[in-house]
Amino acid sequence: MSGNTKTLKLRIKSVDSTLHLTKAMGLVASSKMRKANLAMAAGRQYEKAVQNVVDLLTAVPDCQSSPFMREYKDGGKTRLIVIAGDRGLAGGYNANIFRTVRDFNEAEIIPIGKRACERYGKEIVSSEKFYAADAFRLAKELCEQFANGEFDRLGIVSTNYISMMTQTPDIKWVLPLTKSENAQNTAAVFEPDECTILDIAVPEYLSGMIVSCVRESFASEVAARRMAMDSAGKNAQQMIDELQLEYNRARQGAITQEITEIVAGAGN
Repeated sequence: MSGNTKTLKLRIKSVDSTLHLTKAMGLVASSKMRKANLAMAAGRQYEKAVQNVVDLLTAVPDCQSSPFMREYKDGGKTRLIVIAGDRGLAGGYNANIFRTVRDFNEAEIIPIGKRACERYGKEIVSSEKFYAADAFRLAKELCEQFANGEFDRLGIVSTNYISMMTQTPDIKWVLPLTKSENAQNTAAVFEPDECTILDIAVPEYLSGMIVSCVRESFASEVAARRMAMDSAGKNAQQMIDELQLEYNRARQGAITQEITEIVAGAGN
């Protein structure tokens, strides 16, 4: 019986260590949440601004001749920017992204985030420390390659932040550009001409899309980790309570047995 109580005591200590770890990671995620949300909001605002400019330009008939507006045909080469996290212990955050990419076996992957880089065997690029300058360098390179016909379609696989409880994987197809049906009529005048401005604006547009997706994905990762650690903490506490009850019963049983043996010995 004493061996059983000793085993239970070790298990309680082990689960308690896990509980402390989940609490610490939950607090770290909470501390990052506000900053991540502010960055996500700024990224969304910038994405909307550049999207409005591109919508105006793609609605102009002359811009149809731009290499960035050539029509994609089935069977063309696809590239995907895949944004995952730098760490695990975030519920299904990383797994959902990789599951989304699984349907594009022939696509060339450009990973952002340590987990994505490890999965696809590429140089490590942190999603938490991926800045606007990094996004612009990547966007400029991709735009040049797309204009030269090195690939035919570009998408960004990232996570949409819906709420603290819900984050969903998504693919945004960013190249080639498509004619916008929602562009508002304005008196804007583009010099020297709309097509030239579009070709100049596309790297900025793609850079803004990448930054926005990275920031929203990071906010989603932090939220997912916070919820996962909260759930793990509750499960660990419940397990500790159950083990403590079992330990108390085993200890009480051992004490009762000792008393019975002493009484029996005294009776003899």
